[in-house]
Amino acid sequence: MSEDLFSALDHLAATSAVVIDRPRGSAHPRYPAAIYPLDYGYLDGTVSADGDGIDLFRGSAVGTGVVAVAVIADIVKKDVEVKILLECTADEIDTAAAFLRDTFGLGATILQRAVS
Repeated sequence: MSEDLFSALDHLAATSAVVIDRPRGSAHPRYPAAIYPLDYGYLDGTVSADGDGIDLFRGSAVGTGVVAVAVIADIVKKDVEVKILLECTADEIDTAAAFLRDTFGLGATILQRAVS
């Protein structure tokens, strides 16, 4: 069943423009101490629960598609979000998860695509 989810996410990523508005090494606009360890942005023309485009981290494993999703719970904003991990290596997946948990204090669970 999870492969259906990842196939749908691959389709969204393949048919939407990836917009990187926070390149690796840049600071978060409201939290300058939070430095993005990976490129961060969204899929243009999509809509997430917050009304903006679907968020994503993009790594260096070009051509691998959507390799994982981060499901996060933000108790301050009282919301739940999903962030796509696109073309990320195993280390980059761990880096994104640590960034969400340690830098922002978010409850984050990573769902990885099964490796075939």
